Amino acid sequence: MQMQAERDEAAAWFRTLRDRIVAAFEGLEDAGPGPAAPGRFELRETRRGADGGGGIMSVMRGGRVFEKVGVNWSAVHGELAPAAQTAMAARGVPGVAEDPRFWASGISLVAHMQNPHAPAVHMNTRMFWTPSAWWFGGGADLNPCLEYQGDTSHFHAALRGACDAHGADYYDRFKAWADEYFFIPHRGRARGVGGIFYDDLNTGDWRADFAFTRAVGEAFLPAFLPLAQARMASPWGEAEREAQLIHRGLYAEYNLVYDRGTKFGLATGHDPEAVLMSLPPVAKWP
Repeated sequence: MQMQAERDEAAAWFRTLRDRIVAAFEGLEDAGPGPAAPGRFELRETRRGADGGGGIMSVMRGGRVFEKVGVNWSAVHGELAPAAQTAMAARGVPGVAEDPRFWASGISLVAHMQNPHAPAVHMNTRMFWTPSAWWFGGGADLNPCLEYQGDTSHFHAALRGACDAHGADYYDRFKAWADEYFFIPHRGRARGVGGIFYDDLNTGDWRADFAFTRAVGEAFLPAFLPLAQARMASPWGEAEREAQLIHRGLYAEYNLVYDRGTKFGLATGHDPEAVLMSLPPVAKWP
């Protein structure tokens, strides 16, 4: 089950999505408030070992709208570490215990905003392949430190639209999965207001599953950009900044302790700066 053409198609689409989001975010910076120059992404190629593939790390810091945002793309391959093999075998991935070879490609995005009224956000979509199996995964979730119900409703409505076009039960299933996945057990609370999360998606129809994964990626900008545009010039002070920094501490705790992508990236030898791109630039703990 080589699926070379399918893997190439998926990797190319993830990269195209990265390019479009980067352009949209830089356009938002151009329209953002403040006398400072609009932010721009800094690009760096990443490598996974000598022959394990790599990607593009794109990070913007200190912009008008974004305090830190990363939009990374990668296509990597090699052999799974024993711990990753064990974890995937426990999830029911066939053949992975006997053959550690893998290939994976995807886009990963995390945005931490300048204005505390504008919500932080995460999105990723990916394809994973082993000699015995393939699957898609991803999702998006909104992480405001100051919640606005209208923003939450808008974000979820956009994701519901993407889901409903591909599976009548997808939104309810993947929203529930996100509520469970993005929960911080040691704090007894969610890290944000949710979204959708899915993994190990293989209905047996690669084309249909890829179409759904593209729909999730396509839904991101309509789900998020209006929220950032509406909140980026809202007045704020020390109390709002304090709430933002403390909420970022929650985000950092989750990503370092529980996030599946962080664990996989570090365990498989990917560039640690790219893997840890999701961490906020400044955080605070009470």
